[in-house]
This record gives sequence, structure tokens and C-alpha cells, in this order.
Amino acid sequence: MNVFRLTGDLSHLAAIIILLLKIWKTRSCAGISGKSQLLFAMVFTTRYLDLFTSFISFYNTSMKLIYIACAYATVYLIYMKFKATYDGNHDTFRVEFLVVPVGGLSVLVNHDFSPLEILWTFSIYLESVAILPQLFMISKTGEAETITTHYLFFLGLYRALYLFNWIWRYSFEGFFDLIAIVAGVVQTILYCDFFYFTKRKEVKFASISAKARDQLLSSAQRGQNNPYYERRTAVFAAGEAPGQNATPAPPTAKI
Repeated sequence: MNVFRLTGDLSHLAAIIILLLKIWKTRSCAGISGKSQLLFAMVFTTRYLDLFTSFISFYNTSMKLIYIACAYATVYLIYMKFKATYDGNHDTFRVEFLVVPVGGLSVLVNHDFSPLEILWTFSIYLESVAILPQLFMISKTGEAETITTHYLFFLGLYRALYLFNWIWRYSFEGFFDLIAIVAGVVQTILYCDFFYFTKRKEVKFASISAKARDQLLSSAQRGQNNPYYERRTAVFAAGEAPGQNATPAPPTAKI
């Protein structure tokens, strides 16, 4: 195992743990797309069916079990334990538009036309687009919590590191998997696109805030240069109450 795959796996695990801790500590799943988490649970289930047929290493088996357990734990927290906090009104992405085409593509384009291989291919294709409901939800609400952004960052880092893993394996092992590479590139582009527009939005907001601040300062300076403002300031500085030197009004005649 090379360092890119190891750090990629750890980044993936960090993303999942960050999300779980966020939900558990805040007792809320606000801002989290339950549909994306259902898709990820489907990804891990269909990908790791080989747990029943083969053993590669203790590390490999452990990570597969952890991913599956965490995926279903997240789904349970969203749809069961903290269901009252789930924002279903904004989590409206039509996942059938992902699952059906991906299922058809996995049957048509795969390495071997066998049930396990088709399901593995299905998981690879589905993982590349499983984050779309989450990104769609953020686009509807117009904001992403810091924890959610950290979760997406580590997921994006995981996919980027796996791209380097495939480059490493092709260079030193002669391994090349076109299906996994293409799907990984698509997924990485989605994350990069999200962070690009998020950063662009932050820069635009900062620019608007700076202009508003400059306008306020400019208005304050104009007020300070006003002769009336200067006279009132001098009166207060001399310790006189407003209107103290003003000519008193004549007394009202009593009838």
C-alpha cells in the first residue's frame, strides 16, 4: 500500500467521523442531505459484498466494515433519532435520476459481466455523483455550515489522493482501471467546482461588506465636516448644555 492510498483512506474516514460527530454533538442533522447519505450507504453495501467471498488483509476488511457501519449509523441518526431536525424541505434532489442511469451504465460498461462485478461497478459510478444531493441542498439554502464544509473538504481530499494513488500504481505496478479513474475524476471535479464557487461567493460578500463599510465611513466624515456638527461639538466640549446660550423665549402672558 502506498502513502497516497493510506492518506486517502484516512481522509475518507475523517470526513465520515466529522459528520457523525457534528450530528451527535449538536443533536441535529440540519444542513445534511439524508439522500446523499443513503446513496453512500448504497455505495458501500454494493461495493463490499466481497467481504463474504474473499479476504485481502485485516486492514482492508476493517476499513470496509467501518465504512458500512458509519454509513448506516449516519442514516439512522438522520432518519430516526434526529428526524425532527432533518430539513426535508430543501433535500429535494431526485435521486432516481442518478440511480437509474448509473444502474444501466454499470450493466453496459464493466470489467466482467457477473453479479458482484456489476454491483462493484455500480458503486464506483454511484459514488462519483452521490454528493450531488448535498451540493444541491446547499445551493438551495445558500449557505453551508463550517462542519459541513470540512466534511466536503475531506471527501474531496480523499478523491484527489486516490487520483495520485492510481498514478502511483500505474507507474510502479502497471495497474490501470479506467472505470475507477474516470469516476474519480468526475467526483473530484464536482468537489473542486463546489469549493471554487464557495470561495468566489465569500470574496464577493467580502467586497460588498468593504464597500458598505467605506460608505458608512464616508458618510461619517461628511457629517463631521458639517459646520453645524462642528458648532455642536464645540458647545459640548465647553461643557454647555444644548440651548444653554440660546435667547430665552418671552414669558407667556397670564390672563
